[in-house]
Amino acid sequence: MSTFDGIISELPDIRVDFFRHKPAHAPPLACFLSHVHSDHLAGLESLRAPFVYCSAATREILLRLERYPCRINHAKGVLEARVQTYKHLRNLLKPIPPETPTTLVLRPGLSIRVTLFDANHCPGAVMFLFESDATAVLYTGDLRSEPWFVNSISRSPSLVEYTSGIRTLDKIYLDTSFTGSASFQTKAQGISELIGKVSAYPEDTIFHIQAWTFGYEDVWIALSKALKSRVHVDEYKMRLYTSLASRVPDTSGPGTQVHHLCPEAPALVGFMCGNTYHPGCLTREETVRLHSCEKGNYCDAVNDSPVVWILPVVARLPDGVELCEIGVGGGGDDLEREAELDHLSLEETDVLMKLISESEEMPQDRKEIIREFLLNKAADGRNISLDLDMASFDDKNKTTLKSAVESIAKVSSKEIAETVRCTPENELPRRIYFPYSRHSSYPELCHFVEAFRPRDVWPCTVRPVEWLNEGKSIRSLFGDRCSGDTFEHDLKMETLDSQISVQAESQLHSSLDLADQESSASLEASQQGRSLLPTEVHATMGTKEAPIEIMGEGSVDGASQPRTDRYQGPERQSGRKRDFETYTQGSSSQASEGSQAPPRVSCARVEAYNAMMRNVLGSGEGGWEGITLLSTRDSCSRAEPELGDG
Repeated sequence: MSTFDGIISELPDIRVDFFRHKPAHAPPLACFLSHVHSDHLAGLESLRAPFVYCSAATREILLRLERYPCRINHAKGVLEARVQTYKHLRNLLKPIPPETPTTLVLRPGLSIRVTLFDANHCPGAVMFLFESDATAVLYTGDLRSEPWFVNSISRSPSLVEYTSGIRTLDKIYLDTSFTGSASFQTKAQGISELIGKVSAYPEDTIFHIQAWTFGYEDVWIALSKALKSRVHVDEYKMRLYTSLASRVPDTSGPGTQVHHLCPEAPALVGFMCGNTYHPGCLTREETVRLHSCEKGNYCDAVNDSPVVWILPVVARLPDGVELCEIGVGGGGDDLEREAELDHLSLEETDVLMKLISESEEMPQDRKEIIREFLLNKAADGRNISLDLDMASFDDKNKTTLKSAVESIAKVSSKEIAETVRCTPENELPRRIYFPYSRHSSYPELCHFVEAFRPRDVWPCTVRPVEWLNEGKSIRSLFGDRCSGDTFEHDLKMETLDSQISVQAESQLHSSLDLADQESSASLEASQQGRSLLPTEVHATMGTKEAPIEIMGEGSVDGASQPRTDRYQGPERQSGRKRDFETYTQGSSSQASEGSQAPPRVSCARVEAYNAMMRNVLGSGEGGWEGITLLSTRDSCSRAEPELGDG
């Protein structure tokens, strides 16, 4: 799942794959879209300007995308016309042909040159090479950099000067969906394994290929050829893929000619050879062996017959463990476009979390997972996909809050699963799994970066807590494959980490100086745990914010040594303030230590602080606790006696 915020620091006048308004930045002069997966479309539905540049295939697919509830209501007759989410962008979307350097004038006196390259991810998916007089950067979008792909892209006429060392890229904005050490099977190896497995079944076996997003078209083509059967798809998929064969006027005479917008299009939807039409592998006919029709609305052939289900996994490790892609890498259900919860602000997230915390049916550990998930979504600016079928909605496309929360709980718990599958030797399984990743493995990313040796790399998919806990940084991942030794992302994380620690210390002293000198209290303040809200608010930079710490008179500044597995980044200054990791020692399960509050600390402030910590750590017995304003509680909330009374 992309977490990129759309900003190319070398070219601040453009935005890429993120279209929400950013108050701290001037409006862009041009936007760019790498492909149609939903995690790259944030804010695009409300965009009114400027132009959005993309590939021709991406444009045609995007204009026809529909959300599942709208499709169902149109089929029922509730809606008279189709509701295509991005249809209003028809005049803003400007296609650029692949591997063709194109100069765009952003404003008088300012222009850039952009070149599109195939990203080996899904139809229409591209990388962008941005060049100006002062800089050159490569944005990969979502990328599968298999060995053959790196060898091919290295020979591109528009990139050969960068791969040969004549010029150097200032930065590669890289798809870092996977940064573990595991190697992935190539797509060809995965398809070869799949064909071998399906060939073992009887000739009348019906298969269903569970491909709910763009990127598995080669699987359809290969299976169709191997089993001599076309692939049945639903009307919506057929309409999307048919748009990849565009009819244009024939310049040599009257009539039109078909122009295919991506290499897979002819094999998928057919083509003309002379006067003869050759159909593609996709069909609306149900009397075939291969199916990939819409989930929840399967055709009669699938419903009435025993079916063998075909499911892709990310990779199969040497010990037999399968890495299952569940919601990782984006685009999980883009062909379905089911219900979504619009992007939530931090204030809206806080309200929703309070409602969730008051639920007595949901276990506490699940509440914590949802809380972290929602805060992360509030930070990355993207919508939340709800795993709900149409039975959960009424005629007005509304559902209960309980159903939505349960769906969020289900979605938030998804992650990469490791599974070992055992099937009796003499039985043919009802489910076939095959390795087929649409994203690069870490060894493949290293090969890709090595081919260019850029000065810097910026990660477009970052899980901040994981990176910090595992000590990941651009220097550790790609430093020896870059020609530079300064890495902007590492510096940004280090700088923000330091700033937040200093700010927290400053807030502590400010609170103590303004406290009521006449009040004193004895309290037990938790000194363990991790602050979820500040961590995820700054998730785009991968930083952590320290909570305000109240030290007792006799307490010692007992900050432990930093963990050795923590992200180091550039070398830290020895005199810096204590950071949150140092303070908490990375454990939320240790017992709280008692401390005596200084006499100057007011009871109201102590109570508010403790309530905040219980909310953050989930340690309160009564769920989420409200924290009222100091000026509207205790004596301030009671009527004052009239003068002269008592």
